[in-house]
Amino acid sequence: MTEEKKYFQHESAYVDEGAIIGANSKIWHFCHIMKNSEIGEDCSLGQNVFVAPKVKLGNNVRVQNNVSIYEGVICEDDVFLGPSMVFTNVYNPRSAVSRKEEYRKTIVKQGASIGANATIVCGNDIGKYAFIGAGAVVNKEVPDYALMVGVPAKQIGWMSEHGERLEFDFQNLATCKGTGDTYRLEGQKVIKTTNS
Repeated sequence: MTEEKKYFQHESAYVDEGAIIGANSKIWHFCHIMKNSEIGEDCSLGQNVFVAPKVKLGNNVRVQNNVSIYEGVICEDDVFLGPSMVFTNVYNPRSAVSRKEEYRKTIVKQGASIGANATIVCGNDIGKYAFIGAGAVVNKEVPDYALMVGVPAKQIGWMSEHGERLEFDFQNLATCKGTGDTYRLEGQKVIKTTNS
């Protein structure tokens, strides 16, 4: 860390004037952070990460290598973006047609994880603590705590905040194997009921 900055920036990374970066964040090799973007505290951006203008990352966001985060994307606190995962911001791109006024917003909510090489089609929010499996293609809204896999992504279960698969019993209750926290399934909604 340097005297003038409260964050670490590798010498090969570019941070444009007007970008806001929180304390203790780390910007690694060959990254480019554009103006008018906002990165929270304690974030880590791996090698070759691009952050476009108007992107917002919350606190403790982990961005792995080779991820581009385009205008319209907002990641809340504690989000994990796996290696080479992909965001889009135009639904129907054409090289000869400018659609900069048609960017669709995508919100990745608190604690969600997106696996390596997954693709998030723009305009589809990812719920809190959802888990997107490696290589999945998300083309619809993802509920809180949902486990999504495949192309196109389908929900195959539920995940705890700790990242453990939840197995609900006949009373629609489940316990996280990692923490002992309990969860209740109400219809197609998971609610955390107790903390360990």
